[in-house]
Amino acid sequence: MQKKNNLPSILPVFPLSNFIIFPNTTVPLNIFEPRYIQMIDDSMKGNRMIGMIQPKNEGKKIPDLYDIGCMGKITSFNETDDGRYIILLNGIIRFKIKKEVESKKLYRNYNVSYEDFIDDLNKKKDDLKFSDLEIIFKDYKSLFKKKGYEINWKELEKQSMDQTINALSMASPFSLEEKQILLECNDLILRRKKLEEILKTYIFDNFSNTTIQ
Repeated sequence: MQKKNNLPSILPVFPLSNFIIFPNTTVPLNIFEPRYIQMIDDSMKGNRMIGMIQPKNEGKKIPDLYDIGCMGKITSFNETDDGRYIILLNGIIRFKIKKEVESKKLYRNYNVSYEDFIDDLNKKKDDLKFSDLEIIFKDYKSLFKKKGYEINWKELEKQSMDQTINALSMASPFSLEEKQILLECNDLILRRKKLEEILKTYIFDNFSNTTIQ
């Protein structure tokens, strides 16, 4: 487990639109842009930590970023024949951006704070039962089918409650603003409630679009 006093105060960040990670989740990343190749090179020489965060306005050359992201540790690294990096990133703790740090690197570095998210380092589980997700799962399956997404639901049901809710939050075809709301939820119970609220709007829209001609 990562200890509080081992958390880096300056973090290289990887802005990626409509993509979030949570603590205790693992995601694959395909790295091909020169600036992020440089970031991974530097990270692998050090603590192997990088921050994932969403840009607010993707069209800008240097986009503004949301305040909250999640730091991950590179747990697997492979280089392809064409020079790309395939990595596995394990989510550790969410962070809040304080200010950008001037650097000659191609990528951006930020001074960050973790004080609002120290509970991310704890293994404590929220008091939720899998039955709490049964109705959500029913609606999710309908939404994912309409959107053309495929999920191995049997495997998902084998995961712990926090892994299941976080996996659905990451994989869902929601907007970047909606995913940011899920990322910033204080705890799992609130995240589950927000998932329900967002999902209901999608189910309602799908219903409206198929019944009103």
